[in-house]
Amino acid sequence: MISTFEVMALAAPLKQVLNELEYTTPSPVQAQAIPFLLEGRDLLGCAQTGTGKTASFALPILNSIHNNPRALHPKRCRCLVLAPTRELAIQVGKSFSTYGQKIRFRQTLIYGGVGQTPQVSAMRPGVDVLVATPGRLLDLIEQRHVDLTAVEFLVLDEVDRMLDMGFLRDVKRILAILPQNKQSLFFSATLAPNIVELAKTFLRDPARVSITPEVTTAERIEQRLCFVDRGNKMYLLEQLLDEQAKAETSKLTIVFNRTKHGANKIAKALTAAGYESEAIHGNKSQAQREKALARFKQGLVPVLVATDVAARGVDVKDVGLVVNYDLPNEPEAYVHRIGRTGRAGANGMAVSFCAEDEIDFLRDIEKTIKNVIPRLSDHPWHSESLKQKYISGYKPPAVKQGGRSVQKGGRGNRRGGGFSNGNGSSRAHSA
Repeated sequence: MISTFEVMALAAPLKQVLNELEYTTPSPVQAQAIPFLLEGRDLLGCAQTGTGKTASFALPILNSIHNNPRALHPKRCRCLVLAPTRELAIQVGKSFSTYGQKIRFRQTLIYGGVGQTPQVSAMRPGVDVLVATPGRLLDLIEQRHVDLTAVEFLVLDEVDRMLDMGFLRDVKRILAILPQNKQSLFFSATLAPNIVELAKTFLRDPARVSITPEVTTAERIEQRLCFVDRGNKMYLLEQLLDEQAKAETSKLTIVFNRTKHGANKIAKALTAAGYESEAIHGNKSQAQREKALARFKQGLVPVLVATDVAARGVDVKDVGLVVNYDLPNEPEAYVHRIGRTGRAGANGMAVSFCAEDEIDFLRDIEKTIKNVIPRLSDHPWHSESLKQKYISGYKPPAVKQGGRSVQKGGRGNRRGGGFSNGNGSSRAHSA
């Protein structure tokens, strides 16, 4: 295992940047992937967000661009990075800019939600690195504003999320028009059968790198599960935010919801109740999402309500609490969600709400993480009947029932019970 960046076959300008950033020891994915990529191998990597995977592909690509300079051609790129969301595309672009600040290269970003004119103008003279989301990229290809015939490097980042979002057809269309002679890299948090099948089709004798099992990130975070009727979730959320405001840890909180409409509704209700919050989701414009994220990072808005798609690529190191207001219907998403807290060695807490129609989701999550999430029942809105239904193997109706659940004691005593944030105690129960 390579122990330092200094011994890697990277160009001097890249090593200089790494030294200035005080990056000396590569992460496991970097230590394993970079040597393969410097050799020109295709690669299939299993690594989550936060493991350093962006540097593991950006550094070798920038190294090749520096060592093998080529004249730019109109509308063409040497490297294409496909990302599932605008946020991740922006994050990847920033990483290339950071690592490549001492070498000569040109890059641009292409994604939806903003006008295409600046993107078309940026592509007109050609670029070395193009980071794009599939939908907008296909639009510009069809309009003949982008030409992929000169691509030397292809990176598919977060392939699992790309497929979950329904981009498989778009991705296959893009891959079909790329030249055969290129170096291809697939990165995914999971290696589900459909991802492995896609890799077999488009990768040539790939090296395989697998880092960080799904449960590793979760094990660093204090997790709690609350059985609560759906109509009482907002009251429980408010109690959690009250506790978080008094905690010694970071006051920043991310609340996850499955739907765009639900995220808007939660943010509006919280703000009306005196908890400053904003929602980010796919229906928000890029400018709105970037403004909300900036205000959140600055602490001006301490609560961010997000859908899974919008939160992918959001990297805020100072999040003290994650709340799963709705449990995700994909168990892998649970790990991605709670991984937004407890970053960079900080304390983090994740509290999940489980209503009747989410009992099956909870079973799938606990099967995936191979652990039972500790239960919290010492709060005014605990539903013992839901807990017993979970224990008994109850299967919720396939169709969600309308109406709100009956509240247990109205708003109750909001000071009753408590939630530990690593500084106090709480009563955790196993089901």
